[in-house]
Amino acid sequence: MITKQDILKCSIENFTKFGSKQFTLDELASKLGISKKTIYQYFDSKQNLVTESLIALQDQYMADVHVILEDSETDAIEKIIITYKRGLEYLIDFKPSFLFGIKKYYPEADIAYTVFSEKLVRQVAYNLLLEAQENKLIKPDVNIDLISELYLFRVDHILFKQNNLFEKHSLSELLKHLIIFNLRGITVSNYSNAYFE
Repeated sequence: MITKQDILKCSIENFTKFGSKQFTLDELASKLGISKKTIYQYFDSKQNLVTESLIALQDQYMADVHVILEDSETDAIEKIIITYKRGLEYLIDFKPSFLFGIKKYYPEADIAYTVFSEKLVRQVAYNLLLEAQENKLIKPDVNIDLISELYLFRVDHILFKQNNLFEKHSLSELLKHLIIFNLRGITVSNYSNAYFE
């Protein structure tokens, strides 16, 4: 018997690979060997399926982030880097049309994604930056609010804006240029970590 979780898992894999608009419910049903009627037993519309799939993916990522945040051996700067590295590892498998399709065709999913992105920056990244500044790892004159907005908010838009930057650059290179070099510029001169080397 197919479960709701099975449908979500297959949906996530295919929506991110082919785009949420392009991958149809007929294709999903075919891949799972079920009828569309079975999908509709769990989801009242494709909009609902796309939204729940996206939320499940976000929950999976936030579980990873929680593990990163709980690591007492890692300082706040490293936690930011590791958090965004993990995020890039998720995004590398996304087809740009997945995020653009959500924005254009699935407003509920787009709202969920925007809320998630804002929470990631305004709570997780912001609090880590604040912790780093309180621990004197970041220069005292750095405006944490501004850094959050400029460098950490909606990294996905930068990655997929014109071209898929994942097609041109390695994950490591993108992490360095989007996150590490910017963090290096705001840290105190005697601070270093393995990512800065």
